[in-house]
Amino acid sequence: MLRDDINNALKDAMKARDERRVSTLRLVNSTLKNADIEARGHGKGPLTDDELPSLLQKMIKQREDSIALYERGGRPELAAAERAEIEIISGYLPKQLSDVEAGSVIQTIVHEINAQTMKDMGKVMTALKERYAGKLDFTKASAAVKKLLSGG
Repeated sequence: MLRDDINNALKDAMKARDERRVSTLRLVNSTLKNADIEARGHGKGPLTDDELPSLLQKMIKQREDSIALYERGGRPELAAAERAEIEIISGYLPKQLSDVEAGSVIQTIVHEINAQTMKDMGKVMTALKERYAGKLDFTKASAAVKKLLSGG
């Protein structure tokens, strides 16, 4: 289970006195617990291993946004710290599809559901999220789907 891997890595990082890894993994655990509490509030159980990658990707996206702000603000040391956190968090995500693989997957789904216009974009994105959660960059996928459906 992914949570066990994260907790075991946290223990190892504490023993190794790796402060960056300890703080990042504690932050991941905190985010997971908050998501579980929120899910419980909606009458659901704790997040499953299938749902965790999207939460981790959200954390990475937040850090990427922070990096852009720090670089614009002339704070390279803070941007470097965010990059280090991204590297640690990324280690718990499934292997991402390459751009070529993603393009192939997108075309397959577009043909499977017979998507032809921009009105079908939601159906395509829903199918992609169901099948490739955690393995696909949905920002890039969205742009590729849009290009494909608009005839570009």
